[in-house]
Amino acid sequence: MIETYYAGSYWLARPESAEACARRAARFFHLLGRCDPAWTRWYEPADSFEEARELQFATDAASFQKLFARKENQIGDSFSFNLWTGDDLDETSGVDGRCGSAHLRVSSACVLRPYAEGPISERMLTAPVMTEVLRAMALAWDPEWGVVASHQYDDLISEKVMPAGASVGWVMYFSRLRGAVPPLPAPVHIESVEDKGTLVILTPERFTASSPEHVALAARIHELLDRAGLLRPLQPWPAG
Repeated sequence: MIETYYAGSYWLARPESAEACARRAARFFHLLGRCDPAWTRWYEPADSFEEARELQFATDAASFQKLFARKENQIGDSFSFNLWTGDDLDETSGVDGRCGSAHLRVSSACVLRPYAEGPISERMLTAPVMTEVLRAMALAWDPEWGVVASHQYDDLISEKVMPAGASVGWVMYFSRLRGAVPPLPAPVHIESVEDKGTLVILTPERFTASSPEHVALAARIHELLDRAGLLRPLQPWPAG
């Protein structure tokens, strides 16, 4: 069975205007395009693959503002988008996002689904590329935390850690609002993201749920991060 991955970033109760969300979205897609050339051309969804391929979307701030002005892209007090890319129906990548909400229970988020298989997937699903994807999310969206993980690993740990809040994955991001990342054992690598927060890369090779060594390492890192208070649930964004 193919292990499928996602990159997600999350934050809570940070009200923002459509204009501010559009600027964030434009910056994210600009940075994402630097991660891989397959992420430089995007389309809106439609009833068929052929129709959607006719709906190319310019990922600049003005285009996102127009998108957010549509009623179908307004959910409560948040603004949403759903874009995809790919030259073949069986090999696509997509991004969903919602931004701007002051809601205390429903988080804002940006979630990327990379290509699941094929040569583009092999090129994308590496620690350097997925680290840069999460860095792009951190710089553009300023989330409280983020993660690159496989759905299969999430299923493996769901009952144990997911209800507690943030989860451990292949690559993680923790905003400085969560506190400092403690020293972590090899092969874990830590990088700063300007003055915003910290990236934690669990393994230099692709992390998989089928590897007992990877799962054991993740369990150890979960223990250390949880002890440092970094895996708590999302908190309302500080005012001001």
